[in-house]
Amino acid sequence: MTSQRASVVLTMLALSPGVPITADQLVDELWADQPMANARNALQANVRRLRKVLQAVTDHDGAELLRTAGNGYLLDTPADSVDAHRFLELAGTGAELAATDPARAIDTLEAALALWRGPALLDTCEGMRCRIQAAHLEERRITAYEDLTAARLSVDAARVPVSELRQLAAEHSGRERLSELLMLALYRDGRQAEALEVFHGARRRLVGDLGLEPGRALHHAYEAILRQDETLGEPRRVLARSAPALA
Repeated sequence: MTSQRASVVLTMLALSPGVPITADQLVDELWADQPMANARNALQANVRRLRKVLQAVTDHDGAELLRTAGNGYLLDTPADSVDAHRFLELAGTGAELAATDPARAIDTLEAALALWRGPALLDTCEGMRCRIQAAHLEERRITAYEDLTAARLSVDAARVPVSELRQLAAEHSGRERLSELLMLALYRDGRQAEALEVFHGARRRLVGDLGLEPGRALHHAYEAILRQDETLGEPRRVLARSAPALA
C-alpha cells in the first residue's frame, strides 16, 4: 500500500508517461503550502517506496519502471496503459465517429466512460497541477456523456436513460448542451410539455445565477419543439388504453 504522497508522485508521473517531471515540480505539488527543509530527501523516500510497490505489483524492476531522469523522474510505461490516457483517446475517437457512424460512436464512448470508477484523481488532487488535471478529466467526462447521448438519440431515443440525463443536467446546470439533449430526449419520448419546461427551468437558472440568456442552440431546440419540427424526429406516440366495454 502506498502513502498519499507516494500516490501523488505516481499520479503526476502517470499523467505524463515517458516524460520527465522535475523534482522541483514534484516537491511543489507535494508541499507547496508547507515548505520543508528536507523536501528532496522526503521525495526520494517516497520514490523508493513507490518503486517497491510497482515491483511487487508488476514483477518488473521498480527502478526501471520509475526511472531517474536528469533532475527528476519519469514513469516508463506506454500511455495506453494509463486509464486517463485511454479514456481521452477513446472519447476523442467517439466524438469523431458521432456524426458519421453513431453506432460505433456509442460502443466507443461507452468503453471510454466504463473506465471511470469515481471522481478523477480521487485523494491525490490537493496540489495545483493535479487539481487542474482532475478538472480537465471531469470536463471531458461530461463532454463524452453528451456525445454518447447525442449518438444514442440519433440511433434509438429509447436507449437514452432520461432520469440519468435529467439528474446530470441538474448537477451541471451551466452546461446548456445537457439541457438541450434532455429536451430532445423528452420530446422523442412523447413528452413535449416536459421538454419545454426544461428550457424554462434552464433559462431561470441562467438568468438568476449568471445574468445570461440561453444560447442560440438551446433557443433553437425550444422553437423546434414548439412547432414540432420534423428534423427533431418522430416523437413516440403514447396511446391511451381503451376503457373496458360496459356489460
